[in-house]
Amino acid sequence: MAGLTTEDRNPLSQGLQAVPAEVALSRMLDAQQGALAAIRPAVPALARAAEIAAKTLRGGHRLGYAGAGSSGLMALSDRLELAGTFGIAPERTPMLFAGGSAALSHMIGGVEDDLALAGRDLEASGLGAGDAIICLSASGRTPYTVEVARQAKARGVTVIAFANVAGSPLLSAADVAILIETGAEIVAGSTRLGAATAQKVALNMLSVQLGIGLGHVHEGYMVNVVADNAKLVDRAARIVAAVSGAGLQEARAALGQTAGAVKPAILIAAGADPARAAELLDRHGGHLGPALREIGR
Repeated sequence: MAGLTTEDRNPLSQGLQAVPAEVALSRMLDAQQGALAAIRPAVPALARAAEIAAKTLRGGHRLGYAGAGSSGLMALSDRLELAGTFGIAPERTPMLFAGGSAALSHMIGGVEDDLALAGRDLEASGLGAGDAIICLSASGRTPYTVEVARQAKARGVTVIAFANVAGSPLLSAADVAILIETGAEIVAGSTRLGAATAQKVALNMLSVQLGIGLGHVHEGYMVNVVADNAKLVDRAARIVAAVSGAGLQEARAALGQTAGAVKPAILIAAGADPARAAELLDRHGGHLGPALREIGR
């Protein structure tokens, strides 16, 4: 690990243990903000990755996530949100996390070095040609994650890789390499800090752009939301009303005709009948903009 920028000492850490808590916390915030700034040069690569991810799911294929430790947790967090926010079924987004569910309650360090485990997890995921996988590692050298990427690519899976160190093996193995060069952590080597923060924000950006590409975001609304609790049922009605221009009562009535599906409910509330709404969405690939224009909205 010697020579990795994530293992270097951050100047902000000097005397950190001796300064008042407010000063220490302010330095930590400065370090986090510096890590976020490192995302900016990665925006073009993130755009390519989001386009590939959307194309993969649109084509009926699957989008996997892989990682170990803190990077794996960032991957898992993003993957879990896809279902509720964008209505993407969990079986479309398999998760390869070193150590599995047991490692979520107690982080097991040794599993990240297990190449055989990486192969078994990839085999169990069923990912193959036409699919894509997002692999994350702060150092870009985590054996589990690099091996998943290597074997996935050999299977014809498109590999999108995130790492925080330039020239790392994971980025070299990727079809789309996303370098977020966050540098030294305020606690040297603790990549749950700046590196993980930047990874999480970059993943947020990628998954929102993925949602846009699939037509699941319209005018800033999550129009493919799965309304499976009272809060989301209310949100769905407000989204239908806001986008269609109808009142809340009409929005709820439209949702009643679509079993809670927001996109067709928007078109129904805007004046289409259910069959017309379904036809428009099918013809426009799930995108509301052109469908609404066809009915004069």
